[in-house]
Amino acid sequence: MTTTTTTTALPVAQLSEAGFVPADFATFTIDGLEQRMAAIQSRIQPKFRALGERLTHELMPAAGDELFLHIAKHARRTVNAPKDTWMALCNNKRGYKQHPHFQLGLFDDHLFLWMAFIYELPNKAEIASKLLGELDTVIRTVPTDYVVSFDHMKKDSMPVAGMTESDWRAALTRFRDVKSAELLIGRHMLPSDATVQSGEKLLATAIETFETLMPLYRVAMR
Repeated sequence: MTTTTTTTALPVAQLSEAGFVPADFATFTIDGLEQRMAAIQSRIQPKFRALGERLTHELMPAAGDELFLHIAKHARRTVNAPKDTWMALCNNKRGYKQHPHFQLGLFDDHLFLWMAFIYELPNKAEIASKLLGELDTVIRTVPTDYVVSFDHMKKDSMPVAGMTESDWRAALTRFRDVKSAELLIGRHMLPSDATVQSGEKLLATAIETFETLMPLYRVAMR
């Protein structure tokens, strides 16, 4: 999918109103690019702004670096309506795709929290090699109730609970050697989850998730 980031001022929801409710997920059933984008901008982006501004502040000490909020604008789309949307946090003010980053976003049937290494990373092979060199740390860091994805454009994910050391090694090796390969580690949460529907609880869960994965982020950033 093609997106750009935004630094344009957007409305900010109150944190208490920044949980995601069924209507937010139903946004992706709206027909038409303009109609769906209007709903994304009015329903979802203000919540991204509220959560993202708090997340950047809360995560900077653990990251050991400044973080900047980017909200997907989907500005290059001219025909097909987006099937998901997200915000990203990274240490670069201009963009996030070429950097390790954290994502919070929605498909129609789940919310995702990712530490993301996507194919635009110019030093993807180097990052993969670092993670392979600290494979024990990778396995020890990622909780078994998390999931892993290898393509940010798809809903598919693999439960970490089912991954062996060989699975991790194969995933990281493919991430290193295949140009289009990606690595996303984090959580999927259902729209019915009470945590998803509460801004305060979702913020706390996002902080917990990203701080849990921060050792791997720091390995990648070295």
